[in-house]
Amino acid sequence: MSVAHELLRRGAVEERAYQVNIARACLERSTLVVLPTGMGKTVIASMVIAEVLRRKGGKVLLLAPTKPLVEQHAASLRNLLVVDRIALFTGEATSPEDRELLWRENKIIVSTPQVIRNDLRSERISLDDVSLIVFDEAHRAVGDYAYVDVAAASKEVRDRLVLGMTASPGSSAEKILEVCGNLGIVAVEIRTEYDPDVVPYLHDLDVERIRVEAPDVAKEIRGLVQTVFDEQVERLKKVGFLAGKPKVSLKDLLAAGDEARRKLDSGVRDGRLYGAMTAQAIAMKANHAMELAETQGLGSLRSYFDKMAADAQTKADVQFLKHAKVQEAIRLARESVVEHPKIAKTQWVVREQFLRKPDSKVIVFAHYRETADRVTQELARLPGIRPVRFVGQASRGDDIGLSQKEQVEILQKFRDGEVNVIVATSIGEEGLDIPQVDLVVFYEPVPSEIRTIQRRGRTGRSAAGRVVTLVTKDTRDEAYFYSARRKERKMHQDRCGNRAARSIRRRPSRGRPPGKARRNSRISEAATRFIPGTSVRGVGPMTRCPECGWEIDPEDEMCPNCGAYLADYEDVEPSED
Repeated sequence: MSVAHELLRRGAVEERAYQVNIARACLERSTLVVLPTGMGKTVIASMVIAEVLRRKGGKVLLLAPTKPLVEQHAASLRNLLVVDRIALFTGEATSPEDRELLWRENKIIVSTPQVIRNDLRSERISLDDVSLIVFDEAHRAVGDYAYVDVAAASKEVRDRLVLGMTASPGSSAEKILEVCGNLGIVAVEIRTEYDPDVVPYLHDLDVERIRVEAPDVAKEIRGLVQTVFDEQVERLKKVGFLAGKPKVSLKDLLAAGDEARRKLDSGVRDGRLYGAMTAQAIAMKANHAMELAETQGLGSLRSYFDKMAADAQTKADVQFLKHAKVQEAIRLARESVVEHPKIAKTQWVVREQFLRKPDSKVIVFAHYRETADRVTQELARLPGIRPVRFVGQASRGDDIGLSQKEQVEILQKFRDGEVNVIVATSIGEEGLDIPQVDLVVFYEPVPSEIRTIQRRGRTGRSAAGRVVTLVTKDTRDEAYFYSARRKERKMHQDRCGNRAARSIRRRPSRGRPPGKARRNSRISEAATRFIPGTSVRGVGPMTRCPECGWEIDPEDEMCPNCGAYLADYEDVEPSED
């Protein structure tokens, strides 16, 4: 049975209860739709677009973060909607003058957000007649991303409607709040693979972790480079950076580099800052070398050393390469013929899949292009396996990226069966219309729950699927694996409402320090609506914390400023607002 609508092509949209219910909710108020990959977010968007155009007329603006996604959405809308005037905007494909004309002439505009932001700033276009804005991959609406600016420009438009779509909004209530606030969203519609109206459309997904042991030579190289890393950390600590950090992470190193750079940019003239910048850069190089040795393979490590030696331009490059421990690590890497066991294990897992099901389609995800190249080469040795590397458009030296046209051609060959294995970097994770696959292999875990969900969502859509993650024992692979799993569990808990509701109620923005004007409650109102059964809070009298004086919502159990439990105090009076 298909959905009937005067602006939807007959038979184009299968009627699924959860999609229809979500679309109806989205027509009532600006909504963030959180739905697993492959469950039809674009179909929901098309139903909402059709009804908005029928009810209100005006224009619809659909934004997506990449050019291939924009192309994909434009093609999907043309297939689903009975609307002729659909225009595609990208910075390369359309000139500013052409876009100004196309904007006036068309009912639906599909674009990257940067193009729309630029056209708004130059006043080529106006959002006054836009009835609906759709933000695909809405979790990107944070910081200074262009989504935030476009949404801000639309907030003064009367009766405007916003639809955000994502498979993975983030692991914290704070992240969801930020996205909702930035986009002007006041409700969230969430479905998981466990919801009863979604279950009938899902298929079995077998998730497996395979642990491997790093080669002894890789462990030896790691020990040598670890010494270099530790030396640079001590250099940084001696000049006042990384204080109170017994175990320094990559995030800590990046923060130290930013701090040193800010001080130099502000005009501070201290020779120690230049030394700190060099030490931070060397530590970053050592950290990357350790990651390659542990989790990628000595081939990738050799390439890293060789490229640095061929283009050693900075002081940090020279000092790193001349270090005795690094020299020893380079010698070991060059003399060793041992490869990381992940290569052989990937071959085995893929070969096993094709023995089970000869017409299988497989995606192998690898973080680094060098690894993707090596995996592609090794898989090509297997009979019946036709792999291809799938990377982004950027070119890096001799490493030439794929043009948008080449990406589309590869995906079409994958659909047609000419290619049966895609070895992809992160470009294959988000949004692209990659066909249903039978097996997804993670060459390494990724610490991001968003990327993990996106990778895994490539299988188990229209048929049963399998996901295999390769993890090197006692390395950062294990830390990344557990980090992503912990974040994803937290995200599911938040979706279910319990911890998220408490987090939203206790957000620091819910209160204010003594004497400060009360903050606008619109974002907080939006946030509470995404938890079924909660009400709009924060619009009545406030209570003052007896411990620190911070003004808080009387329904809060704990002060968001100092952490005091209000039940411990008896005389807590509402304050005048």
